[in-house]
Amino acid sequence: MKILVTGAAGFIGSQLSKRLLERGDEVVGLDNLNDYYDVNLKLARLSQLEGQPNFSFVKLDLANREGIAELFAREKFQKVMNLAAQAGVRYSIANPHAYVDSNIVGFVNLLEGCRYNEVEHLVFASSSSVYGLNTKMPFSIHHNVDHPISLYAASKKANELMAHTYAHLYKLPTTGLRFFTVYGPWGRPDMALFKFTKGILEDQPIDIYNSGKMQRDFTYIDDIVEGVIRVIDKIPQPNPNWSGDNPDPCTSPAPYQLYNIGNNNPVELMHYIETLEKALGKKAKKNFLPMQAGDVAATYADVDDLERDVGFKPQTSVEEGIERFVKWYIDYHN
Repeated sequence: MKILVTGAAGFIGSQLSKRLLERGDEVVGLDNLNDYYDVNLKLARLSQLEGQPNFSFVKLDLANREGIAELFAREKFQKVMNLAAQAGVRYSIANPHAYVDSNIVGFVNLLEGCRYNEVEHLVFASSSSVYGLNTKMPFSIHHNVDHPISLYAASKKANELMAHTYAHLYKLPTTGLRFFTVYGPWGRPDMALFKFTKGILEDQPIDIYNSGKMQRDFTYIDDIVEGVIRVIDKIPQPNPNWSGDNPDPCTSPAPYQLYNIGNNNPVELMHYIETLEKALGKKAKKNFLPMQAGDVAATYADVDDLERDVGFKPQTSVEEGIERFVKWYIDYHN
């Protein structure tokens, strides 16, 4: 099938595109190649894809309304996977307009492209950050998520609401995926594992927030990609048992569905760092700091619905995942 992957030069987008090409799909990759982090890393990811017969790349910003409309009209995608977004919880505090332009305006343009060109299924990246002030663990897609604590989280919650509206009004099948702390080879330099590894190897102190009293449901990139591919192939159906008297937030009488994709196994941050130290054969210099604004102390994904509907549950341990990341990091940086 012909699939649009937005954010194709990104961490998840590049690895997903690679897997789709391997199974024989035609992939059009879109990215604006912004400088939020090292563009050379994005270009290196793209170099793995370019030259393959079923891949084409379009440099375009989702906020470009006319450009997106023309792309959809020309290419007639069967399915769309939206991974393009301005990422980062902390960056959203200092740069709110970047999130509105990319995650709100850009998403509307994408929805309109799907609406007018009979796209069979729109799958989009949401985030575990939408759980915000929720403390009931594990986080379930059946829980309400009405108290985000960063603009990034609010923009992802907005995407879920906007997608549902289009599913309801135009019968556009849409599925939202709440990713939980994705890590692994080709990861983003602004994320903890990349920064910790760089700091340890360069004998620089690593910043550890909330004095290390954090838990994360770290999810390995290959598990994320496998979950995404299975979801792309499962077009959501209206839930005939949905009731407005007791509304289920993750389904609808429209063709709409939400899933968590997480490892279902929260890991203490200090254990994560110890595992990294062991893989590197080197101890970290630690700089303990208070909790940062917009951050949460713990995440933990309930993935029962994902396992039931697509037969998949992430299983890669942090020990295995970190070892693979370290090998890639050392190879990539010579």
